[in-house]
Amino acid sequence: MDELLKICRRDSRSSRPGYIFVILAAILWAMSGSASKFLFQSGLSPFQLVQLRTTLAVTTLFIWLLIRQPGLLKISRKDLIFFFLLGISLASAQFTYLYAISKLQVAAAILLQYLAPVFIALYTALFARKKLRTSTVAAIIGAVSGCYLVVGAYSMDIFNMNRLGIFSGLVSAVAFAWYSVQSEYSMRSYKPWTVVFYALLFASIIWNIFHPPLEAFMHSYSSASWWRIIFIGVFGTILPFGFYNSGINLIGSTHASITATLEPIAAAFIAYFFLNEIMEPWQITGAVLVITSIALLQLRQKST
Repeated sequence: MDELLKICRRDSRSSRPGYIFVILAAILWAMSGSASKFLFQSGLSPFQLVQLRTTLAVTTLFIWLLIRQPGLLKISRKDLIFFFLLGISLASAQFTYLYAISKLQVAAAILLQYLAPVFIALYTALFARKKLRTSTVAAIIGAVSGCYLVVGAYSMDIFNMNRLGIFSGLVSAVAFAWYSVQSEYSMRSYKPWTVVFYALLFASIIWNIFHPPLEAFMHSYSSASWWRIIFIGVFGTILPFGFYNSGINLIGSTHASITATLEPIAAAFIAYFFLNEIMEPWQITGAVLVITSIALLQLRQKST
């Protein structure tokens, strides 16, 4: 992964590697969302899953970095508070997203979280004092609108959905936006994997305080459930957040968050190939809209 990132950085004229990283993250997150829904239907609570997810992820990543690149575990003491706050945002984003999935349809939860590009754009314009290009604004509108169509929100009875689930999904969008913006800032000084590790470390600590320490590990699960838990911990957490942060490092948090709206498209295609779920014309239109929006971003970057 790190070697791949080095190769990508050599080609500073192209932003394509950054988009590839985020696309890979979106695909893995899409698969993780479906696995999470299955576990909730099996009786696992969002509190238990987020504890399992963060604890497994940070333990695995710690062992991997300690063996392969121990230098990435070193940070300045003065940055501990920053990483603690970053961990809070990650812990919040993961729990509220999982809680929204437990209360709503997976598609609705995904849609709410992918309002994050809007919040990132607002932060960039209001607080970072950066003027957004017209093409970026158009891409945000196109990506969010496309996401709305892909998840079939036009046929959902939104007003009768679980209100706490809707609120949780919106909080997830804000927390994910904050994580994205602050990760971009932190990678001015640290490598993407360092940022991911410490965000996961503090997220894990938080969810072993707010939920009884390691309580989720003390239950008996079926082998199928354990495989899904491990999948979510490694392929739904470590790898996608590593890919996502590497993408942010190359194309910025605004463009990365817009590109990540490919997640519902990935989920729809997975359902099509493995569950024989047919995409409706409006969903196909939404997928084209999201892909067009991402292409617009990349073409705009190449022309500058």
